[in-house]
Amino acid sequence: MIAQPQDYKKMTPEEYLEWEAKQEFRHEYVDGKILPMTRESLPYNNIVLNLCRTLYPSVNQKNSRINLLEVKVKDAKNSRYFYPDIVISCNADDLKSRNFIKHPTVIIEILSPSTEKYDRGNKFKYYRQFPSLQEYVLVDSESISVEIYQRGEGKIWHYSAYTEGESITLSSIEFTSAIEVLYEGVNFETNTIEQE
Repeated sequence: MIAQPQDYKKMTPEEYLEWEAKQEFRHEYVDGKILPMTRESLPYNNIVLNLCRTLYPSVNQKNSRINLLEVKVKDAKNSRYFYPDIVISCNADDLKSRNFIKHPTVIIEILSPSTEKYDRGNKFKYYRQFPSLQEYVLVDSESISVEIYQRGEGKIWHYSAYTEGESITLSSIEFTSAIEVLYEGVNFETNTIEQE
């Protein structure tokens, strides 16, 4: 998830990697620009944990790797670095990597009101440039709603939307789950501060 851009100076990829390694919070890097990441909510955290728990058996059977939050995805062709909420790679080089995922198969972003426009727009545009990417998943943190973009022929991406009572499928890793499993324990009500 991306925070509102601030006034960071433009950096080379090398400067970014050196600078970012010393930062307390995560920052993405796109075309020389630094994009700070936002802090996440409890619903976001619960959804990420539910997804990882549910996805792991399929990922493990496919001899793939699942990473979340703190792992960079590197677009070497365009010198871009991203922190997807969840990334799955089935590439042999990525399975051995200690620094970056370069060949994502599935990328999952958890939507929030502050990041939804970016995740649907420019971020998806950047992610589509990974030839290995087969599925891009958007999971709403404000309601039970999942959207999946699946790569078709050429530049075609197929779109499917899911809600309560339905199951989602990620064909690239042979994964199917009821959508409710992803939202187990998630509270959508706004909390008020209790006075002591």
